[in-house]
Amino acid sequence: MARPHIRRISRTPMLSSRRKFTSALLVVDMQYDFVHGSLAVNDATSIIDKINYLLGLPFTIKIATKDWHPPDHVSFAMRHEKTPFSKITVYPPGDDRDDRAREQVLWPMHCVASTPGSDFVEGLHYKALNAVVHKGTHRDIETYSGFRDPWHITVTELPSLLEAQEVTNIFVVGLAGDYCVKCTALDAVEFGYETWVVREAVRDVFDTETHWEEMKKKGIHMVNITEVEEMLKD
Repeated sequence: MARPHIRRISRTPMLSSRRKFTSALLVVDMQYDFVHGSLAVNDATSIIDKINYLLGLPFTIKIATKDWHPPDHVSFAMRHEKTPFSKITVYPPGDDRDDRAREQVLWPMHCVASTPGSDFVEGLHYKALNAVVHKGTHRDIETYSGFRDPWHITVTELPSLLEAQEVTNIFVVGLAGDYCVKCTALDAVEFGYETWVVREAVRDVFDTETHWEEMKKKGIHMVNITEVEEMLKD
């Protein structure tokens, strides 16, 4: 991969005075169904090589997330006998209070656990990963974030994996920018990590830009691959 002109970034402002810079790469949902299958994201194939390049860099830990749904997952349009991409209101199991309501986009069936659609996309260097975190495993709870569901009922093993390595900085790539990448990055900030999204290694479901501004307002940094490479050299 050719190395473009470097715009150097100082790491100093983001470091805790008590903890050294320790990095994690989070590869979000690079699965067959999101690249070629039932919920394929436009231009998703173009980021495979970029992510592979990042997987070759010396991050302290490299973790991937996978959607790992039961076949009757709450996010599937067929469960509700509705058309894909329509919307409903959902609640946490057993709690239908108004303040717990959330809008749910209904998707085509995708990434059903242990099916070919849930596999990593062909060509991804997944053997470079240190761990894989499954999410969306509860039939009645949607989980876009790699950390937890939106009601904070379930938490994945991701926080403990990061804590065990004393990670300070998280770099997020994958699919899709307006859903699972965004939610994972927002939760990373909530969990206290300096958070970076490698924008050239992310693709979106819908052609909007609002999610990028939302992330920036929460203190998430946008960075390119060359800048990441330089940060890891220091």
